[in-house]
Amino acid sequence: MSITEINHWINGGEAAGHGSARQDVFNPATGKVSGSLHMGDAEDLQKTLEAARAAADVWGETSLSKRMAVLFKFRELVHAHTQDLAALITAEHGKVLSDAAGEVGRGLEVVEFACAMPQTLKGEYTDQIATGIDVYSFRQPVGVVAGITPFNFPVMVPLWMAPLAIATGNAFVLKPSERDPSASMLLAKLWKDAGLPDGVFQVLHGDKEIVNGLLTHDLVDAISFVGSTPIAKHVHETATRHGKRVQALGGAKNHAVVMPDADLDLAADHLSAAAFGSAGERCMAISVAVAVGDAADKLVANVGDRARAITVGNGTQEGVDMGPVITPASKERVLRIVTEAEQDGAVVVVDGRDLAVEGHAEGFFVGPTVLDRVKDTMTAYEEEIFGPVLAVVRVETLEDAIRVINANPYGNGTAIFTASGHAARTFQRQVTVGMIGVNVPVPVPAAQHSFGGWKDSLFGDLHIYGPDGVRFYTRGKVITQRWPAENDLSGASMNFPSNA
Repeated sequence: MSITEINHWINGGEAAGHGSARQDVFNPATGKVSGSLHMGDAEDLQKTLEAARAAADVWGETSLSKRMAVLFKFRELVHAHTQDLAALITAEHGKVLSDAAGEVGRGLEVVEFACAMPQTLKGEYTDQIATGIDVYSFRQPVGVVAGITPFNFPVMVPLWMAPLAIATGNAFVLKPSERDPSASMLLAKLWKDAGLPDGVFQVLHGDKEIVNGLLTHDLVDAISFVGSTPIAKHVHETATRHGKRVQALGGAKNHAVVMPDADLDLAADHLSAAAFGSAGERCMAISVAVAVGDAADKLVANVGDRARAITVGNGTQEGVDMGPVITPASKERVLRIVTEAEQDGAVVVVDGRDLAVEGHAEGFFVGPTVLDRVKDTMTAYEEEIFGPVLAVVRVETLEDAIRVINANPYGNGTAIFTASGHAARTFQRQVTVGMIGVNVPVPVPAAQHSFGGWKDSLFGDLHIYGPDGVRFYTRGKVITQRWPAENDLSGASMNFPSNA
């Protein structure tokens, strides 16, 4: 198997960079090394940011019409290369091809939202707010924006950030995960093919040295981050301390409440897909099912049946529903947490620990796992497992379910399955969670709205993409103007000015 050299994308083209460090990239389904990634150093960072600063100064003054021409072309190119992007995702992440293509599609929704920027960026105007005085407002780009993105969505999350940053006139530097970096390089090529000027979109690979450099460098104006809660907190605190605008999205422990009046077959179908899709490596995965009252026994049986029916294997093969987890360390962590839960009294309804995939003995596979009677003191409940494990917690009432969710430190996403509008309304008003689904297990908002959680799932005020994304990548100006008649010297006063 050949090893691919994976470079940076700096100032309009591929570059090996100054740094001598390399890191292996693996195919999680085979366990084999597929790529050798060039890791950046301080010199690469400086070169990249200098190019971004120069590009931002020009791009920010480019007309919206010209910017939109690039965005529309980029949209068409991403759409045309969906399968190419999906193949890169599957090769380095492991998710099945159809799921990878779906990821690209959700990213395209944000590109399409960005294509409406001339309408979205329209300011406000108040005529004659005071005698002879008008007030109006508009928004301008912040400058150089860095996006630090996770391994689980190597195309979608960069597309949640870069199109809005670029459409609003910024230069964007992407620091993708070193685990699956190749898709970001194809995105860079597509931006260039769409006519984006050199330096407006760049890709710089690296580890914590590059991350910390972006958080503290004087040439960076804003940081957008998606990843784990501890790192999100570090990103927010460090970058804010260095005077940058920051949105840092952290981890999750998403609960789905299932009421006794719910369609339990429907609920089981959706919970299985939400828990085990992409091997559970989604920040919006459902990892806890809160079964209320009489719903519990049948729900557990139904979910167990669905979990056993899932086909696990290489995501490139027909008929495969779920691929591997991303690394051997991820696999060992999932196995450890399941074993600890069993030792602490949880019932292992479906056990994926001993899964063997034929022909892929060295792959990083864990089978779908269902744990029943999980307590909130167990590691399986407290930690974000980020693997194909669904924990079932039993409670007696909706009020109990809401208390369970609100006591959890995360507040990213949640859902309720019910036939009662009253129960759904009570739930959505009382849970302390940012994104809520009603009979929808993975409530990722459409691009016209914004994505973001509460509590330890978000550090910063503004959510990602949608209207909040536009606000994050721009700064507002308000102009108060008067054009007095010739020789009109009236109106000056030592008092604080009033509008009259």
